[in-house]
Amino acid sequence: MAAVAAPVVGGGGLATMSVANTFVELPPAPHEEPLAQVTRLLDKDGRQFAQFYEANRTAVRLAAVAPLMRKAIVAIEDARFYEHGGLDVRGTLRALLTNTQAGGIKQGGSSLTQQLVKNILVESARTDAERDKARAPNLARKITELRYALALEKKYRKDEILERYLNIAYFGAGAYGVEAAARRFFSTSASRLTLTQAATLAGAVRMPYSTDPSLGATHQARLKMRRDLVLDRMAGLKLISQQQAADAKAAPLNIRLKPEPGGCAQSDYPYYCLYVQRELLSNPVFGNTARERGARMARGGLVIRTSLDPIAQRAADRAIREHVSPDDTEVAAEAMVEPRTGRIRAMAASKRFGRNPGNRKNGSRTTFNLAADVAHGGGQGFQAGSTFKVFTLATALQQGWRFGDGFQTPGAMSPSQGYRDCSGNSVNDPDTRILNASGEGSGGPHSIETGTWKSVNIFYMMLERKVGLCNVVRTAKKLGIARADGGPLREVPTFTLGVNEMDPVTVAASFAAFAARGLYCRPLAIMEIIGRDGRRTHVPPSCEQVIERPIADAVNHVLKGVFDQGTMKGQSIGRPAAGKTGTNNGYTSAWFAGYTPALAAAVSVGDIRGSYKFPLRGVEIGGRSYGSVQGASLPGPIWVESMGPALRRTEPRGFPGPDMARFGGGHTPGLKEALAEEERKKRGVRPFGRRHRRLFEWLLGHSATDDPGPLRSQRLRQWLTDDALAPSPPPVRVRPAQPAVPAPSRPAQPAVQPPSRPERPAVPPPVRSRLERPVVQAPRRPERVVRPPVRERPEQAGEGRRAGH
Repeated sequence: MAAVAAPVVGGGGLATMSVANTFVELPPAPHEEPLAQVTRLLDKDGRQFAQFYEANRTAVRLAAVAPLMRKAIVAIEDARFYEHGGLDVRGTLRALLTNTQAGGIKQGGSSLTQQLVKNILVESARTDAERDKARAPNLARKITELRYALALEKKYRKDEILERYLNIAYFGAGAYGVEAAARRFFSTSASRLTLTQAATLAGAVRMPYSTDPSLGATHQARLKMRRDLVLDRMAGLKLISQQQAADAKAAPLNIRLKPEPGGCAQSDYPYYCLYVQRELLSNPVFGNTARERGARMARGGLVIRTSLDPIAQRAADRAIREHVSPDDTEVAAEAMVEPRTGRIRAMAASKRFGRNPGNRKNGSRTTFNLAADVAHGGGQGFQAGSTFKVFTLATALQQGWRFGDGFQTPGAMSPSQGYRDCSGNSVNDPDTRILNASGEGSGGPHSIETGTWKSVNIFYMMLERKVGLCNVVRTAKKLGIARADGGPLREVPTFTLGVNEMDPVTVAASFAAFAARGLYCRPLAIMEIIGRDGRRTHVPPSCEQVIERPIADAVNHVLKGVFDQGTMKGQSIGRPAAGKTGTNNGYTSAWFAGYTPALAAAVSVGDIRGSYKFPLRGVEIGGRSYGSVQGASLPGPIWVESMGPALRRTEPRGFPGPDMARFGGGHTPGLKEALAEEERKKRGVRPFGRRHRRLFEWLLGHSATDDPGPLRSQRLRQWLTDDALAPSPPPVRVRPAQPAVPAPSRPAQPAVQPPSRPERPAVPPPVRSRLERPVVQAPRRPERVVRPPVRERPEQAGEGRRAGH
């Protein structure tokens, strides 16, 4: 330190003492945080679809930097870099003397190592105050840089220091590090920089803001002056020839600014990107505390392999765009989840992601993830409607109910008794009047199957009371159900009607558990993280068997009927599928959740301005008018049109059949007959009377119970449609030809013509039905009944019969 302080002892003893004390009190080396770099998101096939960063930087090894770039930066920033020991004594003493006498920074003199120290201190700062201190134009900062520079020179080799400097320096236009700068300025890599390009980047380092080429012609003119200065300096140090410098100076800058998209708004799949970002901040796998996770994400440099399937994602985007416009206040969102792993394959919404111009409300953009919960950047969600009936169904089957079990249901009811939450509190609500949704069934007898297929509200309200509200809530929680806003579930009588606000990811993951035969897997967007050191962190599925396999198989059997003869009848994806529509009383929202053995998906539709204030009645969505939006009218078609293409690379598979010995039939007395009677009423058939009821049922059969009866049997239908039963005309027998016998010759006589007889007029055959017995009219004789002709047997060649034989 004496060598540094000696020149200024006479004129500034107090200043020298302060400098010396500061020098001694500093830590031996600066604290180096990992450089902030770009984090890249890859789909399941390894293709990048998004990147985000605190600083647009990609660190590279020195060997990946063009030699001309290395020479250019050393020539302009520290020509004696490879000669001094971290402190350019002559330059530093000259600057220190000038600055001490002036009481501030008047002259530079920093070595390249000192500049590295400055950048390290700025990079490590976590507050604005720390960043200001690292840039402060005072002697304390200079002394700090000197002390740390000496420490770094002992710790690293010269090439290592140069490599760190090239990766940490800011070059302007949002580019940190030489690799990002090469791509931003010239659309090339640091290893392929030419002399002109290398000199341009080296000239930008000292004044990155005033030479920022993205800010216009004036800044580019300053950058050209800096480039030419670097070329002259390189020629003066004989790193290049004078002719090379002249040729390079004569060339234009040729700046080709390449936009470097950053953040989820620039991604092709922004909602999925946002979900991954929030998952990194909330999942303990990526750090013990929220602060640790945030720091890790901010520093970046990660490669994150996600479970996004681009085929499924494009299918979901396309289906939603087909039905809902970004300009509609009604919004649609869809999430697809893979059974047995919980991997999220797609996440789409009708709004474009980002801020509306001027922060205008209800525009075509949003910054909320409409497919996810609040923890993953979503909003409050929409009431899930009748999709929640599946949890009551699973609970009932668990308690021993069979497919044919059921009861009579009224057309309306009030939940006045029999409902208790999981705390044992009575939650009856006698003031609430529950009705069946329009078009989804009415009062009357219903079984587990018909009540589900027709989505009968009253039936499920009564079933929930019979199996226990708390038991239904517990089933839902086991299957991952949680409110989108993170609040507690509302344990009320209308729980089975879906009064809790949900998000598509949560609902899709819940339904995926039935496709996986009761195996629930937590929704998973991240499969693997590759750190900046190349270390791989695999993120395994988190699954648990929460429903017995036979129960899940039985649920699948019932929900398949929703497509065959329920609310989704006529809408198919060409392979076995099961699902449930969700329509709320008042049409506040509409849902459809369905699945195949390979993929589950949930679609929600609601008004982003508020579902209660703006119900889905009398609306125009995507250019189509809807009197009311129900689960099968809009969410259902979106589901069908997205699932078909999403599964095109998957072999169709069916669900395992249910245990009919356990779930088939039913124990409810009289329900089978009541269902048959209800079916007859709908078909407009009246029984003959009480005495003939059993005969009538035996002949007609029970259409509601799959008992065809003899009059609906396949054998009778075949007999009725057999063309061979139609009466045929009597067969005509032809006598076999007799051999010719020569007659004795006689005298020829004239031929005698027999007298002509009047011909009888041709009478067309009567038109007869297929089963009518033919009656032959005899010619003016006593009437007699002619037997119907006997069906002719196949004749052998050359053989004939006489009529009547």
